[in-house]
Amino acid sequence: MRILFCGDIVGKSGRDVMVRELPALRRNMKIDFVVANAENAAHGFGMTEKICLELFESGVDVITGGNHTWDKAEIIPVLERDKRILRPLNYPAGTPGRGSCAFTDGRGRRILVVNIMARLFMELLDDPFQAIQDVLPLAAPKHGGFEAVLIDLHGEATSEKMAFAHMVDGRATLVVGTHTHVPTADAMILTGGTAYQTDAGMCGDYDSVIGMTKGPSINNFLRKMPRQRMSPADGDGTLCGVLVESDDRTGLAVKVAPVRVGGRLSPTENGA
Repeated sequence: MRILFCGDIVGKSGRDVMVRELPALRRNMKIDFVVANAENAAHGFGMTEKICLELFESGVDVITGGNHTWDKAEIIPVLERDKRILRPLNYPAGTPGRGSCAFTDGRGRRILVVNIMARLFMELLDDPFQAIQDVLPLAAPKHGGFEAVLIDLHGEATSEKMAFAHMVDGRATLVVGTHTHVPTADAMILTGGTAYQTDAGMCGDYDSVIGMTKGPSINNFLRKMPRQRMSPADGDGTLCGVLVESDDRTGLAVKVAPVRVGGRLSPTENGA
């Protein structure tokens, strides 16, 4: 199975590059399933049902979130009724929505998608290292009845993301980081067969400060005055993500590669 994970979609620039590039990527790279993080898709903060439906129409199968999931209150009832939109698993019991769900691709293969949030330099949610134990298979994904298990680990600290991935190595197909909006150069398959990249990067305009316009972002560092509200940069966007190929017999990874298409960043060869 070939799964594409797309990093944080930031504003209209990120949405536009997804709509423009994803349909061709799915065809040309023979992608079976697409997951994308959209917590910054609505003008940089949160998501709306209209935006989610636009992303589904472009070829996204599942949308994940993070600490900005709730920035647009209108998404809260949508999280309750649409299982294709996830929020971090380790919010307290009673929080609207769900943090994991099983899906099927066009060939009937089962994919478990988990959205979870780290804690270093982030909100102090329930412990992600413990929370993940309740939803992951005890061994390889196929042991739990899945052809693939994908985890979006939304967090700041590279050490926390790496430690988490090594802890679940052999029980997931892909652990991929989101939140920092910068693609890391460490795509690899861990010793137990789980593919990993510390951060997928963002889908958005890289002529920016992590997707936001440069001037206000720079001024917020230069001056000790009330922070200027930031808005997304609106130039040509880059689609950044991670492509993983799994073995249906085990659910573990056999190949992993970064994907970069369009915009300012150097494109990956043939999309991946």
